[in-house]
Amino acid sequence: MQRPLPPLNALRAFEAAARLGSFKAAAAELHVTHGAVSQHVRLLEEWLGAPLFERHNRRVVLTPAARAYLAEIGPAFEQVAAATARYGATGDAEPRVLRVNGPATFALRWLVPRLANFQQQYPGVEIRLKTSNEPVEALQDTYDIIIRGGPDTFYGYAMRPFLTEERLPVCRPALLDRLPLRSPRDLIHHTLLHTSSLPRIWGDWLAKAGVADLKPVTTLTLDHFYLTLQAALDGIGVAMGPTALIADDLACGRLAAPFAGPLLPARSYCTYVPEAKEADTLVVAFRSWLEREAAGLVSEGLKDPDR
Repeated sequence: MQRPLPPLNALRAFEAAARLGSFKAAAAELHVTHGAVSQHVRLLEEWLGAPLFERHNRRVVLTPAARAYLAEIGPAFEQVAAATARYGATGDAEPRVLRVNGPATFALRWLVPRLANFQQQYPGVEIRLKTSNEPVEALQDTYDIIIRGGPDTFYGYAMRPFLTEERLPVCRPALLDRLPLRSPRDLIHHTLLHTSSLPRIWGDWLAKAGVADLKPVTTLTLDHFYLTLQAALDGIGVAMGPTALIADDLACGRLAAPFAGPLLPARSYCTYVPEAKEADTLVVAFRSWLEREAAGLVSEGLKDPDR
């Protein structure tokens, strides 16, 4: 008996649009036009006899029924992608290698703690991760995926944002027991932790908080952002923490955010993939995995979704 499957191209368009929250982003991932995605989604809606998206000007929102549908078919797409990547890896004499380049702080604080999840899904894949802050066009070596801030445009590369964040003051909870922070003005009694490559962050936040004239008791400047965050974890002072990279520390109580706001905007993390590699099965799988991991922060309420 033939199984009553919906049109697979329509199903693929729906899954991409629902996962990315955008018809435009889905079109870029699938290498089709925005109109083609819209047409496929409409075909699936007709096949199912129910709407899947609510259209609001330039953005789309899943209906409750569509969210439930995505929750069931999404893992099926992940299984197909994982099986395909594994088959490709085991079919070669050597394991598939994925060359990734990303900023050191991002790799240390966000990517590496999550890589075990990817390796469980793709056990035949060898990831070679190198950290660097060089601009995309200045890199000497060849990489399958480059992670940098953005969104920016580089000739020969396909860009997609996957993780947004803001910055706010954070410190070790024990520090607040000794020197409470009831208002931004109380920062005058603390050591403010700076990063030499980001000299304006504290000044921008203090101005936004209405205390631009604040002079702390002392400051400490370090040359790498991950050292600044480590100093905050060690209770040395207060750092400007990027919400995406400290989400795990906040959840586990290693860090505390004494103020709900203001939040200082920061650039998104984006993947930059050479156009020649954009359709590679393993590249697509890793890119999609990054987006699912970032979407997990949204579902946990750690940041707002970027439509």
